[in-house]
Amino acid sequence: MTAAGSTRSVVAVVDDDQRALESLADLLEAAGYDVRVYSSARTFWKTGGLSDIDCLISDISMPDLNGIRLRRLALSARPELPVILITGRTERRAEYAMIIEPDRYFEKPFDGQQLLTALQACLTQRRPRAAEE
Repeated sequence: MTAAGSTRSVVAVVDDDQRALESLADLLEAAGYDVRVYSSARTFWKTGGLSDIDCLISDISMPDLNGIRLRRLALSARPELPVILITGRTERRAEYAMIIEPDRYFEKPFDGQQLLTALQACLTQRRPRAAEE
């Protein structure tokens, strides 16, 4: 899936930290991705942002609907969708390791190139949607 008229992958970024959101958007846009930003998981979910993206990158620690719950909802609706989670809180690292693939979990601050490498791997390996098969 790509934006209409584009061959670039569409990545949604969800983070309640405006600086982190802008920084991630800049990184991804510089790498050639179409980026959609959301300041909360609830906003992302309510606006139907899930339907036309190729990957979701979300912060874990957010009020109301956190990244773990957002991931669960997203994968329930679109099991093939790559979801990458990021966090600045490491006290629950062991718990996260049990539910998140290691190459799809990043602790802030993270290396931007490593995130881009993981994103590209996710997009390359993802299973096609039934409608695209």
